[in-house]
Amino acid sequence: MADVYCSHLRLPGEPGFWCFRLDGQGLVRDLRPEVGDAAEARHHRHWHWQGDWLSPAAVDLQINGLRGLWFGHLEAGQLGRLHQALAWLRRQGVDAVCPTLITAPVARLRRSLALLRRVRQRQSAEETRLLGAHLEGPFLAESRRGAHPRRHVQPPDPGQLKQLMQGFSAEDVALLTMAPELDPRHGALTWLAEQGIVVSLGHTEASQAQAAAAFAAGARLLTHTFNAMPPLHHRAPGPVAAACMASGPVFLGLIADGIHVDPAVAVLLTRMAPGRVVLVSDALAPYGLAEEGRYPWGKRWITVRQGVCRLEDGVMGGTTVGILEGAARLARWGRNPDEAILAATVRPRAALGRGDSVVQHLQDAALPQLLRWRWQPETGRLSWATPRLSA
Repeated sequence: MADVYCSHLRLPGEPGFWCFRLDGQGLVRDLRPEVGDAAEARHHRHWHWQGDWLSPAAVDLQINGLRGLWFGHLEAGQLGRLHQALAWLRRQGVDAVCPTLITAPVARLRRSLALLRRVRQRQSAEETRLLGAHLEGPFLAESRRGAHPRRHVQPPDPGQLKQLMQGFSAEDVALLTMAPELDPRHGALTWLAEQGIVVSLGHTEASQAQAAAAFAAGARLLTHTFNAMPPLHHRAPGPVAAACMASGPVFLGLIADGIHVDPAVAVLLTRMAPGRVVLVSDALAPYGLAEEGRYPWGKRWITVRQGVCRLEDGVMGGTTVGILEGAARLARWGRNPDEAILAATVRPRAALGRGDSVVQHLQDAALPQLLRWRWQPETGRLSWATPRLSA
């Protein structure tokens, strides 16, 4: 295929229009601001993007399962099904995920990590990539455990933490959520950061001062902001205020299903913490199956109604709303497509320390692995598709 000159496209977070050369292998070359490139357009096939956005595919830092499979309850006989499910997820515009393991006995967590490593080592290019896992627990505040089983929630113990991680590295565990008030001297937090593991604060009773101290000690993320933590209050600002006010690369995870966080508050968060909101799905195993119904979760049951999953006692446990649907909803609520696209694609990578430049993530990338976004301001609809050059 001859080179194609692509013009009049937008990049999220970047001003003006951009252009690039699509080479014969379908790679993005010479991505740059568009400034009077009409001469080049005459010498190549020309693809006018009509002001649509180009971005990397999504990265989901918090996803518990999909297509009937739980990352925390994987069995060796299910790995083939998981490869198929990850191929399905790639077609949903998701490049990579941190498979999330909720609170469980150390032996089960280690078994899940070993199985996920096996899957990661055998993945094909057609699948969503498995990054290191997100350990959401067990070092959580019992009073804010949410859907996590009470009997396995515990304070961080150095010996048990090292037992959990023995034989594993940051390639296996990318992210760990913990309650900082259970680690007042930041011994566990510091040790995890030294291993290259991103520490996120969540399922916590921490005050603003306790959370701020943890961010200063190296925590870099707030897990599903507003959920499983003290609310933002004018006399007790709590961890949300600490995250918004933190200096350095601190990000705030947001479930944009409209239930876990009210749409108005979700938009408010993007304005209180500009450039820091990261979308997550917090999807459970029914994601990708029928939206309504009752499903097993280990020895427990959840009921799915309108995309929200609840335990039998009514406690919310996650969603079946994918991360890109969350981006579309956030864009509609706030009328800000740039913010929504960045929150689902570039900022999750930045939260993992993988760069915050959209140009860096697009330059020399394979175009079919990227996303093209279209915004309809009259309806507030943001949609995405795989970029395809018609014959």
